[in-house]
Amino acid sequence: MRTVSFGAEDRQVPIIGQGTWYIEQGPRDKAIGALRHGLDIGLTHIDTAEMYASGAAEDIVGEAIAGRRDEAFLVSKVLPSHASYNGTIQACEDTLERLGTDRLDCYLLHWRGSYPLEETFRAMDELVEGGKILSYGVSNFDTDDLEEASGLLGGPEKIACNQALYHLGERYAEHGVIPWCRENGVAFVAYSPFGQNDFPSRGAGRDVLDQVAARHGASARQIALSFLARDDGVLLIPKASQVAHLDDNRGAADLTLNADDIAAIDAVFPKGRAGRHLPML
Repeated sequence: MRTVSFGAEDRQVPIIGQGTWYIEQGPRDKAIGALRHGLDIGLTHIDTAEMYASGAAEDIVGEAIAGRRDEAFLVSKVLPSHASYNGTIQACEDTLERLGTDRLDCYLLHWRGSYPLEETFRAMDELVEGGKILSYGVSNFDTDDLEEASGLLGGPEKIACNQALYHLGERYAEHGVIPWCRENGVAFVAYSPFGQNDFPSRGAGRDVLDQVAARHGASARQIALSFLARDDGVLLIPKASQVAHLDDNRGAADLTLNADDIAAIDAVFPKGRAGRHLPML
């Protein structure tokens, strides 16, 4: 599977991973089985957060990776309300306990809050020094936020990634955030790449996706993922709680869209205007 360089250690992470937002909504054994199947087929990037079901998602992930920790590239996030110096360190300790591990591969500030960024980053640096996290990054940061963070850190090298909303119906990140990340060697991680329960089921957009899919012997969802990951440096973390959906997601990593495919999709899912704020869910 194609990979993206992640963090100063230049770790190679598969472009398709596994999100866990709302993974607790359903039978626990199926959620755990799905995560394990994802590891089996190479979807080793598992993203979670202390916010998701107040830690229940982390608990599910912890059970799923038990005995397989070294196979996973494990990411979690601290809530802005916990992102003081002491709060960040305590939140990380709590996350590690729920996950049943001694380390995170990456730890993110979920979005900006009232605590100064330098306070949060100071805690992140201490967590790196203590081996509790291997790298850190941010989430829901627009270009001005990224510039500020880069300035505080003496450059973008410490920012392993920026995670933000990105799907066919919401391509604002292409105006500035994705180019900034690419130019500065920061991985861009797209959450909710199918949207929030609004993946097109009909209309001109779906017709185009189906036409492109037919040419590639693929599904419409695979085409959508392939389009979003068409540029270097973009990773996707769709949530899937069914084995069939995981297999479908995995298949997207093997697709290469041509210029005509990309132009056709771009025409029916335009990226919209610049000049607004980075959206978030």
